[in-house]
Amino acid sequence: MAPNTLVIGAQRSGKSRKAEEIVSSAGGELVYLATATAGDAEMAERIATHRARRGGDWRTVEEPLDLPGILDREALPGRAVLVDCLTLWLSNLFGAERDIVHETDRLVAALQRTACPVVLVSNEVGAGIIPMNALARRYADAAGILNQRVAAACDRVILMAAGIALPIKPSPFPEPA
Repeated sequence: MAPNTLVIGAQRSGKSRKAEEIVSSAGGELVYLATATAGDAEMAERIATHRARRGGDWRTVEEPLDLPGILDREALPGRAVLVDCLTLWLSNLFGAERDIVHETDRLVAALQRTACPVVLVSNEVGAGIIPMNALARRYADAAGILNQRVAAACDRVILMAAGIALPIKPSPFPEPA
């Protein structure tokens, strides 16, 4: 298994830019696995901005639902893969009424089979107040569990805050005696 990294943080914290830097420095063919779909003009603009920032060195693969399957096909030797992002993937799974636990299990299993470095981007959505409606609470809970499972499966976890990368796994602090 190649080393994998989770880059997590709030919206506009610099997650995608940091993930792009990590993948670019890994060497090999650069593969961008996009989970977003351009459902409206604002999202289409976000996608275009990300694409323009990456430039022509990246090969983009769009897959809104079968992230584990596309990882199996794309995380091959000689490549470095960026998955952007898990929270949009989770939204897509909710919309398609997929079994979230099963799909999370599939993703974790796929991460254990990667043959190249994979960097995954995810939002930390549960850091605010508890949502008012049941669907939003279910989504926040599912995102928290997804992030925990992926973080456990990754060698490194980086928290982004205000554009600053804070390594949290492996821990920068010594274990207590």
